Amino acid sequence: MSNSADSTGAPVRRFRFRPVRLLTAAVFALAGLIFWTSFNTAKGTNLRTDSSMLRLSDLIQERSRNNGALEESAAAARAEVDALARRDNGNSAEQDKKLTALEKAAGTRPLSGQALTVTLTDAPPNATAKIPGVPAPQPNDLVIHQQDLQAVVNALWQGGAKGIEVMDQRLISTSAVRCVGNTLILQGRVYSPPYKITAVGDRGALKKSLDASPAIQNYLQYVVAYGLGWKVEQRDAVTLPGYSGTVDLHYAKPVG
Repeated sequence: MSNSADSTGAPVRRFRFRPVRLLTAAVFALAGLIFWTSFNTAKGTNLRTDSSMLRLSDLIQERSRNNGALEESAAAARAEVDALARRDNGNSAEQDKKLTALEKAAGTRPLSGQALTVTLTDAPPNATAKIPGVPAPQPNDLVIHQQDLQAVVNALWQGGAKGIEVMDQRLISTSAVRCVGNTLILQGRVYSPPYKITAVGDRGALKKSLDASPAIQNYLQYVVAYGLGWKVEQRDAVTLPGYSGTVDLHYAKPVG
């Protein structure tokens, strides 16, 4: 009686493609695709350190410069249009006077007068605690934050400021002071510290409001502890520029 594997009574072994094997094959295929795509994109260059690639910070600075040039061009064109409109609008002297007052209140006209300038500066990167018992500083303790700038701006408004300039830009009611890391983004422009904030108004009242601000008192503790920069200067004659950007409001709208 034959015992060979091909005898009629012997069971037949069939190859089955198990799910685990199928998943393993798919993973290797995907990995191969990723490696090929990376090689095809690099074309022999180092994707991480290639000096020819534009860094994000460089791109931001370039866009900021372009925005500044466009703002100056737009401001010049707007001034020309306003001059033509005033000449040909047929308004009375009283109406023109009222319009000028509204423009001053809106911050679109230059403003001159006595002023207070506050300068905020990052601490040195290697700063250490200057007071015994104070913990060693963390990186965030050594840089100017958005809330620090906002605290100064809010205190100056509360002190009766007639107009405020941050760096070289006039603030209006829709201006927003925002920071990304220790970089200030204001109305499409990018700035690095030191940050200067200038307010036209009663200098005594402005200084009193700064001293009374709890947020600024908290900031001054970091000035003493870690060396953050804080400087307040009285200025006799300052002219703030008029706001020259767009005054259109942008807001979300429901779809449908």
